[in-house]
Amino acid sequence: MNSFVLNKYLINEFLKSFLNIVLIFCCLGLIMNLFEEINYFKNYDVGIMLPFTLSLMIIPSIIINLLPFIIFLSSMWVFIKLKNNRDILALKTFGFSNSKFLFLFSISAIFISVITLFAFNPITSIIVKYYEDIKGTYDLDKSHLASINNNGIWIREKTNGYTNIIKSQKFEGDKLINLSIYVFDDEYLLFKRIEASEADISNNPWMIRDGYEIKSSGEKVKKDFMTLEFESTFNKDKLHSIYSNLDTISFLNLITNMEKLIKKGYNPKLLEEKKHFYLSLPFFLVLMVCLSGIFTLSSNDRKQNVYYILLAIVVCVIIFYLKNFSTALGATERIPLNLSVWVPVITLSLFCSVGVMQINEK
Repeated sequence: MNSFVLNKYLINEFLKSFLNIVLIFCCLGLIMNLFEEINYFKNYDVGIMLPFTLSLMIIPSIIINLLPFIIFLSSMWVFIKLKNNRDILALKTFGFSNSKFLFLFSISAIFISVITLFAFNPITSIIVKYYEDIKGTYDLDKSHLASINNNGIWIREKTNGYTNIIKSQKFEGDKLINLSIYVFDDEYLLFKRIEASEADISNNPWMIRDGYEIKSSGEKVKKDFMTLEFESTFNKDKLHSIYSNLDTISFLNLITNMEKLIKKGYNPKLLEEKKHFYLSLPFFLVLMVCLSGIFTLSSNDRKQNVYYILLAIVVCVIIFYLKNFSTALGATERIPLNLSVWVPVITLSLFCSVGVMQINEK
C-alpha cells in the first residue's frame, strides 16, 4: 500500500512538471510564432485575431516535435524539486533506488508518447492541414497555384501570356500520370487542349509523351504526338514542396495508408523517415529521462541546481544539433535516411546504459 502511494506521488509530480514545461513552451512558441504570422499578413488588413488564432493552431505540432526536450526538462525539474525537498533521501529509506525513480518516470514518458501518437497527433495533423489551407487563401501569388485533393493534382499558372489549367491523376517519381492541359488566352478563351498519358517534369520544359493536342482556333484538328515539349513554371521540386509539411499526416495515417500517400505523390523516403521518427519517439523520451537522471542523481548537493539548469540547456543544444546533423547525413544519402532518425537514439542509448549503472550504485 505504501509503495502504491509513493509511486502515485512520484508519477503525479512528474506529470505536473511535464505540464508546467509544456505550458512554458506553449507561451514561448506563441510569442515567437505570433511575430512570424504578423509579418506574413503585414500586407493584408486582417487585424490581430487571425495571426493570433493561427499561432495557437500551430503550437500543438511544435510541442510534438519538441517533446524529447520537454521530457528532458520536465525530468530535470522534478529531480531537482525532489532533491530540494529532501524527498529523494526520505524515499530511499523506503527502499527506493535511483533506478526505481528512472523506471517510474520512464513508464510515465512511455504513457505520454502513446497518448501523443494515438490520440493527440491525429488531431494536430488535422489542425496543421487547416492552418495551411487558411494561409494558402492569402497567398500573394494567385496566378501560380497547385493543389492536391481526391480528384488528383491541379495546377494553375500563367506563362507567356497564357493561363494553363493542368489536371493529373497522380504524381509518380518525376512524372505526372494521365494529365489534361487546358490553355487559355488573355481573354480566358480556350486556346488549346492537351491530353497525354504522362509528362516528365524533372526539368523545364516538360516532356509530354503519348497523347494528342487540339487547338480551338480555326479548324479543330486533333494532332497525335509521341513526345511534346511544354513550358511550365512548375517542376518536380516545386511540386514536391506541396508535400513538404508531413506534420499534416498523422502517425495512424502513415502506418495504415502508406501506399495511398505514395500514390498521391508523397516522397516515400520522407514518409519512411517521418514514420521512424514517430516509432523512435517512445525510446527517445525514455532516454531523455535517463539522461536527466544521470546528471541530477549523481550528487545530493542542492547548491548545484544552477549548474544542472545550465547543463540541461547545453545538452538540449547538443542533442538538437546531433539530430539535425544526422538528418542532414540522411538527406544527402551519406547514411540511410531511416538510420539517420535512429542514430541519436543509438548514441544516447550507449551513453545512458553506462551512466545508469553508475548512478544506480550511489
